Order: sequence, then structure tokens, then C-alpha cells
Amino acid sequence: MNTPSESPTPTEPSPNNGPSETVSIPTERPSIWKDMTTSEDWWAIWCAMLLLAIAFAVVWFGQPENLSELIAASSVEEVVEASAEMTAEGPVAETTEPAEEQQASEAEAAEEEPYEYVSPLKSFLAKPGKWTENPLDAVSSSWKGILGVFLVIASLFAFASQTRGKSASAFLTAFPAVFALATLAYWMSGQSVVKAYNLEYALWALLVGLIISNTIGTPTFLRPAMLTEFFIKTGLVLLGAEVLMSRLLALGLPGVFVAWLVTPVVLITTYIFGQKVLKIQSKSLNMVISADMSVCGVSAAIATAAACKAKKEELSLSIGLSLGFTVIMMAVMPAVITALGIDPILGGAWLGGTIDSTGAVAAAGAVLGDEALEVAATVKMIQNILIGVTAFCVAIYWVTFVERDPSGPKIGISEIWYRFPKFVLGFVAMSILFSILYSSLTNGPELVGAMISGSTKTLRGWFFCLAFVSIGLETNFRQLLPQLKGGKPLVLYVCGQSLNLCLTLVVAWLMFKVVFADAVAP
Repeated sequence: MNTPSESPTPTEPSPNNGPSETVSIPTERPSIWKDMTTSEDWWAIWCAMLLLAIAFAVVWFGQPENLSELIAASSVEEVVEASAEMTAEGPVAETTEPAEEQQASEAEAAEEEPYEYVSPLKSFLAKPGKWTENPLDAVSSSWKGILGVFLVIASLFAFASQTRGKSASAFLTAFPAVFALATLAYWMSGQSVVKAYNLEYALWALLVGLIISNTIGTPTFLRPAMLTEFFIKTGLVLLGAEVLMSRLLALGLPGVFVAWLVTPVVLITTYIFGQKVLKIQSKSLNMVISADMSVCGVSAAIATAAACKAKKEELSLSIGLSLGFTVIMMAVMPAVITALGIDPILGGAWLGGTIDSTGAVAAAGAVLGDEALEVAATVKMIQNILIGVTAFCVAIYWVTFVERDPSGPKIGISEIWYRFPKFVLGFVAMSILFSILYSSLTNGPELVGAMISGSTKTLRGWFFCLAFVSIGLETNFRQLLPQLKGGKPLVLYVCGQSLNLCLTLVVAWLMFKVVFADAVAP
């Protein structure tokens, strides 16, 4: 995961404090109420819940009075069509109907499409469409929907920013430019030739941001709208409504084995490798890089840096490595998975267990399709749970074996809760809620399906696209080069990530394709 916006910026240590400043565990924690009203994780839940509530209310109150009859009639037509297909494939059936009348009725039936309930919001929320020669074709029929998405996200996130103590005006000043870049990414991915090569919006969004940040530099005024984690977390809570609880439980058990078995093995092995083989002098640097690479990127690095009292320069170096490799892996791994012919379920599990950033996992999974996205996001969020556990265990290890300072601060088990990524609770809660609505309401599948296809899935895609524009704008490769002096941190990261890639693929194959193959099959 990328750096939460409420965390202190780790890459800019105060010059007054000097290079010896360390990342420490806060002595006082905010109250639960304050945390729920100011924390980015909680606000991602509130924003997503509001969007889902409005989207479902519109679908519920906008449904036709005879929806059940329309669905039943459509089901009968599908059965008749299926029967006709079976008859056509089998021996010629005897019929007294004249050939001309039979052909006319078949033509009429072919023209009738099965009934599908569409959300009234569908025309008000859209993304640029496909185009071949005329670029205006991409927006000619969808510009109202694009404007609708802009107004929804701008107003919602401006309100959230103001409530969280940030500047709503600064966000609103910057957001149109960031949204325009996301629109450009969608537009580029919609070109017919580009689309044929499966070069999805995530790649273009990342490239657009990277080109700006590594050439002219990212303008300072854009930073209030570069809410990478906020966009991603909100999108993932929206995704929870799409992943029914039965599916989540099926993916969860093998996901636990992939995330909770591989992660500690890679972390411990990488730390020992750094100390015994590479002889890295700073144990805290060794530990932060190991946790960053094996658990969940920047968030894990920040939590672990506090637990082992790492210097801010060490945290900056770890974050730089994580961001650089996240960009590379996000772009390369989907292509590798496709080239090797790995199916979406295994490919998604591999992505979820190896790419550092939750957002990068979601975008890379989306490139491979909804099925891969579902698996990748589930595995990653199971792995995210280990952030708090890892920080707690590292703190205990540091106090007990590395420092052995009896006067140092005592680490309570409540530290796990403070480090826990709260947006995961939102994902699970939405999965439970919409699973209940799906199975208990009359026409529940049609109502939930209309809500997702007509509004929330479109919004989720925009959130991911905005996040990857932000990642590109935040990543400057020139700033990473000075941090790689000596080469040992880079060697540590490459070797650790190589082990992570190999071990995760083996365990994911074993869990998703052998042990739990029947349970996770769509």
C-alpha cells in the first residue's frame, strides 16, 4: 500500500533534527471517534457506503412495478431459445407449422433481447468509449456521464477533505487537472488498435503521470488531489459489494494460506539474508526493507519503521524501492501472466501476494479481467491484515533481542488494532450486506446487478484510474538513484522479491488449483 495521507511524509525529514531522527511509535493515540471522523481508512468506508446507498436506492425506487413479470417472461424466452437450439442440433423434429411461418417466428424471436433491468443512473455515470479514427467518438455519447462522475467525486472528496481538516478549496483547485489526466488515460485505452492489444487504462494512467513527473516535474498545486490511497481504498470498499460473501469465503481460505504462509517466510528469510550474507550494518534498514517487500509496501514500511526505530532516511530508501518496483511489476506481471497462459484465478492470486501496493494489485488484476481482480484484491486484503501483526511482532523482537532496553516503551497488543487497515472492514461489511440483499430480496440478483453495472462499477474504475495517475505523478526515478548507493539495499530487495515471486506462485498454484480448486472455481 502507498503512504496514507494522514501519516507524516517520510521522505522529507526535518533538517533541524539531522540524519539521526527516527520514526517512533506515538505515545498517545486518538480516540475511536476522532479516528473514525478523520482517518483516511474510515472516510474511504463512509464515502463508499454513501455511494452504494444512493446507487441502490435509485435502483430500488426506480424499478418497474412489473419487474418480476418482465424477468419471468425473459426467463421463459431463454428456455424456449435453448430448447430451439437443442432441437436444431438434434434430429429434425416433425412439425405441422408451415416453413414460412416457422422462419418468421424464429426471426421475430431472434430480434427480442432478454429483458435486463438497467439502473436509472447509467446514463449519468460513464467513461470515454471506444474510438477508431475520430477521437471525438469516445466522448460524443458519454460526455454527460463523464461530467456526472466528475461532479460526484469532486463534491464527495471535497466534503471529506474539509471534514478531515484538509483544504477543500485546494482539492477542488487541483482535482480538475488530475481528473483530466485520468480521462486522457481512458481515452487512450479506448482506441480500437490499442484495445485489441489489451493495453488497459491503468497502464496509460501510470504512463501519463510518470511522463509529467519525470520531465517537467509534478506541479505543487496538484498534490492536494493526488489522493492515491484514498481513491484506492474507496474503490476497494465499492468492490466489496461485487464480491458476494459465498465467493469471498471460497477465496478467503486459500488466500489465507498464500498470504499468511508466504509472507512471514519471506520476511524472516530476507532479514536473515541481509544480516548473514549481505552484512547490512543497519538492522533497522534491513528489517524495514524486508517488511516493505513482503507484507504490503509503504504502509508496512511505516509501521515497521516505527516498531524498530528506523531512521527516516532508511524509511525513505525503503519507500523509494517499493514505489519503483511496484510501478515495474504492475506493468510487467499481467503481460507475463498472459504470455505464460496462466489462468485468471492463479494469476490474480500471484499478483495479490507479490505486488506491494494494494492499488497496483487492483489495477494489475483489472488488466486480466474481473475474475483476476476479485482474487487479487481478496488475497491482498488478507495480506494487509498482517501489517499490524508484523509491526507488533517486530516491536517485541526489537525490544527483547536487538535493543534489550528495559526502560523502553512497552508495546501493547492494542498496537495491532491501530495498525490494522480499517478499510478492509468496509470491504467485508459491504460483501455481507449485498450478499444478504442479493439472496433475500425479491429480484435481488437483478437489483444488485443493475446497481453494479449501472453505477458503482463505473465509479470504481474511475477511482482506480485516478489513483494510478497519482502514483505516476508521485514517482520520480531521478530521486531514487542517490538512495541506491552501495547497492546492498537494491540487492536485498531484488533477492527478497524474487523469493517472494517464486514461493507465492508455488503456494498459490497448490492452494487455488489443487487443494481448493473446486471451491474457488467460478
